Amino acid sequence: MTIHHGTVLNEGWRELAPAAALFHSLSDATRLGIVKRMAEGEIRVGDLAAELGLAQSTVSAHVACLRDCGLVEGRAQGRSVYYSLSRPELMDMLAQAEVLLAATGNAVSLCPNYGAGSGPELTNVEPTKEIAQ
Repeated sequence: MTIHHGTVLNEGWRELAPAAALFHSLSDATRLGIVKRMAEGEIRVGDLAAELGLAQSTVSAHVACLRDCGLVEGRAQGRSVYYSLSRPELMDMLAQAEVLLAATGNAVSLCPNYGAGSGPELTNVEPTKEIAQ
């Protein structure tokens, strides 16, 4: 994907669709919590649900979204499936997001559409100062 500085041409917006889909897949706090946990190593959905304090069906749906986007993969072992991050570049991107948030003074938290209080909170995941790589 090439991002052009300046005005995006009418035809040019189509090339931004994959990036928009990627960011949309990561736009949910629960999915970010799942990614953060999977950065520590592979885990089963049931164990992940217990750690996050969420229903297994909820976590399963979020993991399916991340899997369908190619960001996580499953490894079958017996009757269990262990999920892990499939792309190390994901952690690099999230680390850069942390840098951007720090540089903007976390201004996005004040945004009325996307800031704090605008959506569901992920309460059982501890905040971090940096994303593990």
